[in-house]
Formats: sequence, C-alpha cells, structure tokens
Amino acid sequence: MAAGQKLKTLRHKRNITVREVEQASRRIAGVKGDKRFCISNGWLAQLENSASEPNIQKFFSLSVIYRVNFLDLLRLYDVDVDEKQEYEPVADPYLTQLTTHKSNGGELFTSTEQRETILIANGKVDTNPTPHIVYGHLGLTDFTMHPMIRPGALLRIDTSQNKLMSGSWHNEYERPIFFIELRGAYACGWCELQGNQLLIIPHHSSRTCVRRFTYPREAEIVGRVVGYTTPCVDSESE
Repeated sequence: MAAGQKLKTLRHKRNITVREVEQASRRIAGVKGDKRFCISNGWLAQLENSASEPNIQKFFSLSVIYRVNFLDLLRLYDVDVDEKQEYEPVADPYLTQLTTHKSNGGELFTSTEQRETILIANGKVDTNPTPHIVYGHLGLTDFTMHPMIRPGALLRIDTSQNKLMSGSWHNEYERPIFFIELRGAYACGWCELQGNQLLIIPHHSSRTCVRRFTYPREAEIVGRVVGYTTPCVDSESE
C-alpha cells in the first residue's frame, strides 16, 4: 500500500474529513504562532493521492550524514514529538480527555498553603508537583457539571482517590467529583455505584441526563477532581 493511501487509512480510522484536519491544524498553528503547521485540505488530498511528497526522507538522510537523532532534527524546526499529548486538546477541544500539564498559562493551580492572592508569572503555577496528580481537559461539549464546571475547564485529578466511598456532604461543593475513563472516551461528574452499575450524575442545573455504565468493564475511575479552572461565563456569551 502506498504511503499516501496509508495516511488516508489513518484518517478514516479517526473518522475525520480533510476539512476537519485543516481546522485542527489551524488551531495547532495558532497556538504555535507558526502557519507552517497549518495543513490545507488541498495539500492533504494531494499527499493522500501520492501527487506530492513530504520531505521526511531528506531529514532521514541528514540525520545519517550528521549522525544525529532524526527527532532532534525535527526539533530544529520546532517539531517536538514529545508535545503530542499537549496539543491533542488543542486539535480536538470538544473531547474530554486526559492531558499533560505544561506551563502554557491558563493553569491557575497554586499550592494549598498559599493563603494570599498572588500574581502568577509566566503561568508557572504548580509549585508542588506530585506523582499521583494528573490533569484533564473538559471537552467543549461536556455540560455534565455545568454551570459549576464549564466546558473547556482544566481539571486537576488525584489518582490516589479512585474509590467510591459512602459518606455524607453538606452541599454540592463538598460532594466528590470524579474523572472517569470510559471505553474510548472520558467523563467527569458525580458518581454513584448501584451494584455493578456506575452512575455518572450531572449537576442538577445541567440538562445532561444520568449515564449508566457496567463497572468496571465499561467505566473506571481515574481519580477525584481536586481542583479546576473554569470560565466565569459560557464561551458563547463572551
């Protein structure tokens, strides 16, 4: 199978159009501030039809001649494969997903010992990183916890708290919120366990319905949401 056809097969497996590829690449290029990362649908169509060729072969030759790692050559052109997970929420912001925590700004988490209001410089906010803390991005179409947590929020998740325990809370802010891994997707919400059924409970002001999954075959708890950033208004109101 030709390389172009293999690329087309990869796109079909993701069930996205060439137009959607262009839109996703524009978002990445916008964050990068470099239009070279933008892929036009015409160029992609030509590539998939083997009417044009990328220059990765030349990069390979240079890596051999210069005796450097191929990936290091790519980094000279601001292409770092280690940034893949960081840019997945940029390419598909409508999907709720786990993400890597980088200091890009927008992360407003501070040490729990910080009592004063402070100005965070350069977005460097996580002053006490711990191995059991991971981060999630709430998809732009995920209204489960709206309006408490609005779509697009960044979630801080404690993976050491991944068990549902019976207990009482005095108000909705004390009720534990969990980040859940589904089969091929993620979700965020209040949870209840009824036998082998895990119920994802939406905020009472949300128009989202309760979702039910067989536990743990169809749903597993990643951890408890222990912090989040969320807009003060919905994006369409801005």
